[in-house]
Amino acid sequence: MKKWIIPFLFLSSAWTTNVYAQSKQLTLQDALRFALDHNQQLAVSRLEEQIGKQKTSEIRAQALPQLNATGSITDNIKKQVMVLPGEMNQNEPGKPMALEVGTTWNASASGTLTQQLFNQSVFTGLQAARSGEEYYALQTQQTKEKVIYNVSALYYGVLVRQEKLNVVQSNIDKMTKLVATTQSQLDNGLAKRIDLDRIKVNLVNYQTQKTQLINQLKVDENNLKVVMGMPVTEDLEFPAMALSDIEQKAALTQDFGSFNLENRTEFKVLKKTEELQQFQKKAYVSEYFPQLSFNAQYSYNGLSNKFDLFKGGNTTAQWFGMANVGLTLKIPIFDGFARRSRVRQAELTLAQVSKQLEANKLDLTTAFENARLNILNSLTTIKTQKENVALADEVYASTQNNYNLGLANLTDLLNAETSLAEAQNSYNEALLQYKIAELDLIKSHGNLPSLLN
Repeated sequence: MKKWIIPFLFLSSAWTTNVYAQSKQLTLQDALRFALDHNQQLAVSRLEEQIGKQKTSEIRAQALPQLNATGSITDNIKKQVMVLPGEMNQNEPGKPMALEVGTTWNASASGTLTQQLFNQSVFTGLQAARSGEEYYALQTQQTKEKVIYNVSALYYGVLVRQEKLNVVQSNIDKMTKLVATTQSQLDNGLAKRIDLDRIKVNLVNYQTQKTQLINQLKVDENNLKVVMGMPVTEDLEFPAMALSDIEQKAALTQDFGSFNLENRTEFKVLKKTEELQQFQKKAYVSEYFPQLSFNAQYSYNGLSNKFDLFKGGNTTAQWFGMANVGLTLKIPIFDGFARRSRVRQAELTLAQVSKQLEANKLDLTTAFENARLNILNSLTTIKTQKENVALADEVYASTQNNYNLGLANLTDLLNAETSLAEAQNSYNEALLQYKIAELDLIKSHGNLPSLLN
């Protein structure tokens, strides 16, 4: 079976070509780096960031000169008629005279230049556009942190599920040996059939648990692959959970650091949203300001009764140039209070964002306190469960020895074995809860990218 590893070079993010190096186990850092390169949600966020940069360019263009060129050619199939007073009719004095006006063919080419000299809306838009780029960058960072958190939580969940599977397999091995021993005792008349059947029932139960855990583990792996942006058809190989490393780190956890709201990307996004809304209000207010622009135009027109406008020296057409420059001043006077309504809407939106900032501050502060409390609780639970596993293991070993000597019955042995399995699973679950609490604490400090190192 081919094993998934993270290659040094990804030749195709679309996986049209799979690249494998020497088989190795997938580390958390490998999974995180892969996810940051292939997660679809993060890719969409990066595209949004690029769109934001293009919006800035679009707004900046409004402050630059606008140059347009037009050209036209017209065939006056039926010319306009002008009626002259009868006094001008020399042939029939007093009778109005109708004359066709213009030429059959007209051609025109013109260019127009416009430059904003003062437009407060455009200038405000430029400031808002730069702030908008920062907003999209923060959104990308927020999505990146979300991917890191989700991948890490799912990764630890897979490792714990593997450990639970190991515990069940260990129990299956114990029950298998016990079945063989009891069968031998039964054959020699030293055990009862009902004892053998009870052991076999426990063995089947553990085998069923194993099948369920294998299926759950596959589901966990698939969920991890989805967040990583990896096809679910690929195989992954995970290392065994480093219990001793987690225990050692947990034992050394003393300083939780101080909470700084400014480090949280979620808070930065809301602050940037508030800044953008302030620019929006400023843009509405700027609509009260007059606008001044410079404009220049030049046109070249050709007139002829024949279609020989472009025959150079042999043409009957006459060509005339025309140019003008000027200033355009637009002064807003009354728009039915539309501008006032837009400014008021912006003020109300700012009030909404302010309330969101207050709620966000409360949520993030509470999340930090909860993460700190959960770690403290997990440390206590880990210590207690580790001692419980050691005690349960000692009880099982003693009960098994007594059972072999005929000093303990089968019920005692099975109860001791069940207690040991429960203690081992509770210990593994405590380690997972510690890692999740640790993730929450790292997130509260705004340091999730540090998991990549």
